Amino acid sequence: MRKAEQFISDTEKISTNKEHYSVMQAYGDRYMVSHQTAKKQFQNLNLARERAAYAKWKVTENLDKYLIEFESAIIRKGGKVLWADDAQIALQEIEGLVKKYNAQKIVKGKSMLSDEIGLNAYLRDKGYQVQETDLGEYIIDEAGERPYHMVMPAMHKKTAEIAYLLNEKTTTALDADAEHITADVRQTLRPVFTAADMAITGANFLIADSGLVGITENEGNIRLSLAFAKVHVVVAGIDKLIPSLADIDLFFSLLATYGTGQQLTGYNTVVGPKTSNEIDGPAEFIVLLVDNGRSNLLAQHDQRQALGCIKCGACHQVCPVFHQIGGHAYGVSTNGPIGAVTAQYLSNHDEHKHLSFASPLCGKCTDICPVKIDIHNHLTRNRRDTTQKNLIKNSEKLMWYSWKKFMLSRKNMNKGQTIKSLMIKGFFKSSWGNDRLFPTLAEKSFNQLWRERFGQ
Repeated sequence: MRKAEQFISDTEKISTNKEHYSVMQAYGDRYMVSHQTAKKQFQNLNLARERAAYAKWKVTENLDKYLIEFESAIIRKGGKVLWADDAQIALQEIEGLVKKYNAQKIVKGKSMLSDEIGLNAYLRDKGYQVQETDLGEYIIDEAGERPYHMVMPAMHKKTAEIAYLLNEKTTTALDADAEHITADVRQTLRPVFTAADMAITGANFLIADSGLVGITENEGNIRLSLAFAKVHVVVAGIDKLIPSLADIDLFFSLLATYGTGQQLTGYNTVVGPKTSNEIDGPAEFIVLLVDNGRSNLLAQHDQRQALGCIKCGACHQVCPVFHQIGGHAYGVSTNGPIGAVTAQYLSNHDEHKHLSFASPLCGKCTDICPVKIDIHNHLTRNRRDTTQKNLIKNSEKLMWYSWKKFMLSRKNMNKGQTIKSLMIKGFFKSSWGNDRLFPTLAEKSFNQLWRERFGQ
């Protein structure tokens, strides 16, 4: 089944699930309350967003320079930098590191990129033990699913469902609440941390001028991973760069405010290679910089701004489409409005072009973006590019050609309700779905009503 057909099939199933919608809406409502409170920490929020947007724009426009600066700084500190053009090379590089350091037991901190390249499945197929340590990722991993949201990967699951899922794994009681579930998972994972040979984490920010990595979390699992593992491998996209260590306080604050509605997350860590006067920490520090299609997005002059995304997920929380269809229907690692912008450049254009059309272009995503990415207009530009590249089906072209001809004819517009309803149903029957009623058309057009009333 083609990606677009799968998308329609999945959205038809989930969009009529009222229980799912109520869960998503409740998350959205709670988020907006906490977000409004967290925003008050900024004396001038718009200025903070402008500063962050400028910093990310500067990196995007000079990405080659900042990548070289970051690599040089890491090497000077005694760390290593590896490069991967695509997912397959990234997986091979990681496997090479696992073999080199004989790492049989691997702990993972939250990393969207590892999901993007399919890291867990790849290493497990090779016989290595890989354990997710973030609570949300742990739940999703046990369920055999992909993350639903970039910050809250298990947001679609109710507490009772999670307790049932983990009952066999962690002996969690079937009636356990969130606090007891967390405690049970923590108890299960503690021995895993101490036995780990290698820690693989993502990165929220790569700090170009100092060769350091900024990581923010609420559970402290990444810090525990780094406390015991002999090797720390950071897997990060080339878009994670920020110019200077002086910017990190701004980005940590914005990410917390827009990601979870906090003033600051529980643990904010800036890590790098272990220095000669440090006793604790991994002996080896390696950063794997992954492109995997990001250069394709960089080449789009109009849409490259999307590389500035800090993965806070705020656009998801206000998007009516995401609330209706959830995260899995998108079929990509980075979902939601920003994922709809980037998907067709990070992978096959033809396979994911439909995502840019799955939006009402209401602009809520653009309004809330902490780094002022023009998301809804980028979706419009994607649609333009799809049309210019002639990737639209002939049947769809014929449909819109016929629609245009009909709309430009006053005679057709004034035809009776029955005829117009039949035509609309004929055009949109397949895309409208079986669970929605067609709108009832007015018996007379506005033009007819005007002429009857005013005689003009």
